[in-house]
Amino acid sequence: MSPGTIRNRASARKWQRCGGGKRATRAKRVHVSEDAWLQIYDLYRNGSTASRIVELFGCTEDSVRKRLYVNGVTKRDAAKPPIVFPPEPEPPPPPPPWTDIAHPAQLPPKGRWSTWLFQGGRGAGKTRAGAEWLAEQAEKTPNGIFALVGATLHDVREVMIEGPAGLMNLPGVAAPKFESSRRRLVFPGGALAYAFSAEEPRRLRGPQFDGAWADEFCAWQNPRETLQTLRLGLRRGSDPRLVVTTTPRPIPELRGLRAEPSCVVTQAGSAANADNLSPRFLEGLLDLYANTTLAAQEIEGMLVDGDAKAVWTAETLLGVRGVRPESFDRIIVAVDPPAGTNGSACGIIVAGRRGKRGYVLADRSVAGLSPLGWATRVSEAARDWAAHAIVAEANQGGDMVRATLATAGAPCTIDLVRAHIGKRGRATPVSALYERGRVTHCGAFVQLEEEMMALDANRDGPFDRADALVWALTVLLLDETGEGPWLRRL
Repeated sequence: MSPGTIRNRASARKWQRCGGGKRATRAKRVHVSEDAWLQIYDLYRNGSTASRIVELFGCTEDSVRKRLYVNGVTKRDAAKPPIVFPPEPEPPPPPPPWTDIAHPAQLPPKGRWSTWLFQGGRGAGKTRAGAEWLAEQAEKTPNGIFALVGATLHDVREVMIEGPAGLMNLPGVAAPKFESSRRRLVFPGGALAYAFSAEEPRRLRGPQFDGAWADEFCAWQNPRETLQTLRLGLRRGSDPRLVVTTTPRPIPELRGLRAEPSCVVTQAGSAANADNLSPRFLEGLLDLYANTTLAAQEIEGMLVDGDAKAVWTAETLLGVRGVRPESFDRIIVAVDPPAGTNGSACGIIVAGRRGKRGYVLADRSVAGLSPLGWATRVSEAARDWAAHAIVAEANQGGDMVRATLATAGAPCTIDLVRAHIGKRGRATPVSALYERGRVTHCGAFVQLEEEMMALDANRDGPFDRADALVWALTVLLLDETGEGPWLRRL
């Protein structure tokens, strides 16, 4: 039969595959041992194809595929290299202790106090200081109860609790658990801290606390009522304390707080915390407030009055700080002695004169010391600065002031002066020296400058530092020329 006799093409192709009419012979079957099959399995697992195995062993491709299927051999069984994981990163070093990195104004004052007021400029680290203090107290008092008071509940949560410097984000400190439904923090040791808003001071009635942290006091809606109610609740434990952190504003409640004998004030400007602030933030503050009356308040953290009747204004004190010269024609230590030992301050100011210019060199004022105690500090200041004289107001104590200073070892002459006009009258000629640009402050004397801006005819003190400054500059720059107020030397 020839292909031409085949009726259709499919039959012709089948005829050709069968050998053109000849009987197709079956391929001879090759026997493969079990050991060979094990080799075949390994080859297949390692990537060899079925056709390559047929070439090597002479078996048919169908038999290879059948055996592989029956025995469940797949290329996915091929040995894979072990997974190499990157080395574990080294754990970060533990954060340094808070006391090692905090600037001085952020650390609790030493000694006995019931209220610590930390007033600072924007970004001065007030929140971190308050949070660190309260976390430390909670650790020391496992069953303690504390109060967190802010301008609003939103501020308490977003700043004091969950903020970047809040209680839940302190480096190296176990974070407390915040139970928002109960407005409280639960510390790992068991202490509790409850959140309160100055918008609702009545909620502070009833609870009692071992301590409290009040943030942005000057922004509170009801500062007087809220502070009074809070303090009535500070009655748990042996030494309940209050920490107040705020950017200052000229409100009477802040002035009253600062004047309390048991209140210790620390102050810091924005630059004190520069290591933890963006340079752009500081640049923005300077661009916003430079050469304005708010620069001292918002950047330096000083209490600025803005009272047109004040003897010194913020504008007058702008740019008053400068460099200390190497030598002086005369240096004196001026003293405004305290009326007693009930916590009032003893104003101690060191000032010098070079030519017709005065320089404020140091503020060594102290509070709460005995007469011999403050006299000793005056003598130390005179020795440290090699002063030519000590000038002391004799309105409080008379000749006893001279005797006390002599007993404390005063190293130079002691001049007593007595004023016969009021504080404002004595200060006005000195303020004129500032307006003429004849006085330089060789440092940041924040408490002194705040007293200077607060001095007016209708406000009570304390003005101990400002009084001592007036005596110092009057004696150095005005007394000899007759420009100053009438004084009597004793």
